[in-house]
Amino acid sequence: MELSKRQKRLLAFVKEQHGQQKRKYTGDPYWTHVYSVAERVSQLVPEGIEIALGHDLLEDTSCTYELLKSFLSKNGYTASEATQIADGVVELTDVFVKEDYPELNRKTRKEKEADRLSRISPLAQSVKYADLIDNNLSIVEHSSSFAKTYLMEKVDILDGMRLGNIHLLIHACAVLNNGLKELGLESWQGNSAG
Repeated sequence: MELSKRQKRLLAFVKEQHGQQKRKYTGDPYWTHVYSVAERVSQLVPEGIEIALGHDLLEDTSCTYELLKSFLSKNGYTASEATQIADGVVELTDVFVKEDYPELNRKTRKEKEADRLSRISPLAQSVKYADLIDNNLSIVEHSSSFAKTYLMEKVDILDGMRLGNIHLLIHACAVLNNGLKELGLESWQGNSAG
């Protein structure tokens, strides 16, 4: 993926915001995940690259919506582009987190999150498909015990998210299905048919 000058500045900002954070299973710098998601998105939905690069900023760093939007505006993005990118990042930021909803169990929080994600923009859904693909590959390889729970939660998410890029959606479904098979679970098609 060839980044423009302003995209390179955004990637540097993202790296700075994520600081020393590491990927849970691989220990790689965290920014490599958002870059991988952006790379997947760039092939089919290039207008989602910036959202992909920033998709975990509000959830996993001290970055705020205002800081992100200000950075974008000062680094070559028009006001409408900065708003679209920052709003896309907001759409991809988990709302039903344990800290804010301690009375809800994980299953209920994930169901509410899946319902919320079913209503986000097609562009944000496309980025979410790429995020699911990247996370799935890592989790299935490194944590088969958690992967079973994770994959079933992602099946629920994808069941409701049908507005994004069809090719990314199909790829995400195939990756989840392969992960289920690898873990010895029924395939997604088997679960849907039953």
